Amino acid sequence: MLSTIDMTALAQRLATMDEVQGRSLWADARIRFSRNRAAVAGLVMLIFCFAFAFIGQHLSPYTFDFTDFTIMGNAAELGQPSWTKGYYFGTDDLGRDLFARTAMGTRISLYVGVIGSVIAVVVGTLYGAIAGYLGGRVDSIMMRIVDILLAVPFMFVIILLLVMFGKSLSMLFLGIGLLSWLGMARIVRGQTLTLK
Repeated sequence: MLSTIDMTALAQRLATMDEVQGRSLWADARIRFSRNRAAVAGLVMLIFCFAFAFIGQHLSPYTFDFTDFTIMGNAAELGQPSWTKGYYFGTDDLGRDLFARTAMGTRISLYVGVIGSVIAVVVGTLYGAIAGYLGGRVDSIMMRIVDILLAVPFMFVIILLLVMFGKSLSMLFLGIGLLSWLGMARIVRGQTLTLK
């Protein structure tokens, strides 16, 4: 057993010790992320893609829809990549700059990916949480609606929307948003049921 003198000395030592600092979830995730080389390489590539998408068009002297009529039909000889002419990736058969068109395509692809993901997360989380929380008959009906929508071919809906309402990015976002949230709704519903 410890004597009162030992207990007093121990209490004084404990009082002067610094508190142990714990790590937050964000700090722990940041440390684990920085140790994973593949994740860091993926982040670097993603930053490069975003930079290319939004800065790349300013580096090209041509717009994505500019047509060089002197190259049209003779792209094999005249449309090769050239730093002096400003065709960094060359041109296609119609004399359009491939660098500017690639930058524009990258930007549109990133828009579609980010906006589609945001729609899927927001709508799917809300729908799945409501279905899981209410449960019973409401849950069954809501999940049957999800099953019916999952049976509809994704590409068919996109093509149908673009044909009916014209080609536009907003219709593409709407089409992706109509069906991309279904998987997220099922996952969130399952998690809500386990926590309920």
